[in-house]
Amino acid sequence: MPELPEVETTRRGIDAVITGQTLRHLVVREPRMRWPVPPELPALLTDRVVLECARRGKYLLLRFEHGIQLVHLGMSGSLRRVPLDEAPRKHDHVDWVFDHAILRLHDPRRFGAVLWHPAQDGPIEAHPLLTSLGIEPFDPRFDGKWLHDQFRGRAMAVKQALLAGSAVVGVGNIYASESLFRAGIDPRLAAGKVSRPRCDKLAAAIRATLTDALDSGGSTLRDYVGASGEPGAYFTIHAAVYERAGQPCRVCGTPIRRIVQGQRATYFCPVCQRR
Repeated sequence: MPELPEVETTRRGIDAVITGQTLRHLVVREPRMRWPVPPELPALLTDRVVLECARRGKYLLLRFEHGIQLVHLGMSGSLRRVPLDEAPRKHDHVDWVFDHAILRLHDPRRFGAVLWHPAQDGPIEAHPLLTSLGIEPFDPRFDGKWLHDQFRGRAMAVKQALLAGSAVVGVGNIYASESLFRAGIDPRLAAGKVSRPRCDKLAAAIRATLTDALDSGGSTLRDYVGASGEPGAYFTIHAAVYERAGQPCRVCGTPIRRIVQGQRATYFCPVCQRR
């Protein structure tokens, strides 16, 4: 699944292409996605100017004068720029057609979404898909105290608490494993038992890990394609633990372990990461 660095990389790429430009047509070839694409959406957006391309969690937010379009890439989707004369391929479900280029949503599993939030419904933060999202990891308010307050009393494992997205958004499976390794925290430790000093380390590790991923353009997700159509940079080639089960820890040499938590693979060093 594209995680926050992949989505932010896509946002930056398409922002340079579409912000300030007039959307001539929205072409919906397949409306049956995670939620149906509203049938009135093409008519609502024809000849409208894109005012901003923002992001909240893993949702891309295309702002128009009369509302905001929410786009989610699902499990394996991508949003890329293609030439005006490029024919659609299988699983190319939605096109945003501008005078100079087309943005094309490719989503083999159809777990993505293209939805609409009209301006009269109030701030986008009130949309049902966004109301429960946690703080952004690069928000100035996000720090160890924030994490410690959010974790207080929670019995679930700290790795699962990060994935839940209610404490902080964007720390998906790859980056949760990497952040916990950097902070020296066992992923099985109950979130409520992570001390304030260790929460300080974890918050810093989350920021550092996501910054590294953004700097390299995303992770090694096989299906990830950036807005230019080129594969995303391979952050996990440099991963300390993710997908390195049985290989020596780069710090202490102990074999990296792999366990399953909530049907997701977790990788950690049993020596460097303490409960």
